[in-house]
Amino acid sequence: MKRFNMKFLATLVAGAAVFTTSAVSAETSLRFGYEAPRSDTQHIAAKKFNELLAEKTKGEIKLKLFPDSTLGNAQTMIAGVRGGTIDLEMSGSPNFTGLVPALNVIDIPFIFKNREHVYKVLDGEIGENLLKALEEKGLKGLAFWDVGFRAFSNSKHTMTKPEDVKGLKVRTNQNPMYIEAFSLLGANPVPMPLAELYTALETKAVDAQEHPIGIFWSSKLYEVQKYLTLSNHGYTPLIVVMNKAKFDALSPELQQAIVASAKEAGAFQRDLNVKNEQEIIAKLRKEGIEVTETIDPAPFKAIIEEKVRKSYIEKHGDSLVNQIDALAK
Repeated sequence: MKRFNMKFLATLVAGAAVFTTSAVSAETSLRFGYEAPRSDTQHIAAKKFNELLAEKTKGEIKLKLFPDSTLGNAQTMIAGVRGGTIDLEMSGSPNFTGLVPALNVIDIPFIFKNREHVYKVLDGEIGENLLKALEEKGLKGLAFWDVGFRAFSNSKHTMTKPEDVKGLKVRTNQNPMYIEAFSLLGANPVPMPLAELYTALETKAVDAQEHPIGIFWSSKLYEVQKYLTLSNHGYTPLIVVMNKAKFDALSPELQQAIVASAKEAGAFQRDLNVKNEQEIIAKLRKEGIEVTETIDPAPFKAIIEEKVRKSYIEKHGDSLVNQIDALAK
């Protein structure tokens, strides 16, 4: 009887161990990094993404969020996702153009007429093909989120015409489209990560920068700048990516849940950015920023649009450019 009881007890312990292991393995925690601060809509949308995932997967997949460049700058995080040390990452599309140069088409100045045009491109066949091109680099493109139409700020003077940009040291991203565009305008473009920008502006290492106003506000760049122009010279989407091997290892149902949640959270963030824009402008004016809401884009386009388009077409052909132009009609 004693021997039987011992065997029964051992069976119970083993069963409990199996149950515990299964319960633990049933929940997958994924590390999700991004450069934006907690005050930005990117972080708010990341929390929404996490909520949607928990709902669609019944708690089987959860995200651990790492804002504020905690896991490094965009390039560091992209490398981490490719290498498997980070599960998911999001950053502006220019950060991926070294891997998929065709993505540069998004950054051709003035290629998008308005947000409706942007969404037709990114949410349609063109966008899906661009995301799919990342797979060869070990990245699963999940969705396009929103950085937004770009604005120009500086510490020197109001900017309304191309001559106002000439001679300024402008922080931009490393994308060759923007580097060429600002060079054509007579500026000195200085690529650097977002995490270094505040200090660079504060110490006058650079005079100016260009980001959508959401980033300008959430990163507190208004504290070290005086003039802001809503130039809308370009549009930048965020790309949310996941390590492809980890994505492929999941069941089709979980894969579908991740993609659907990412797209839904992206739509949520886009709407949030549009709703917040006028409120941010009002707050910036209270902070003493001189905001110019509209300018005539024609003089800027005359200097940069044709040459930058030509540079892209010479390298990648005109197919994507023509497809994007056709969707504007």
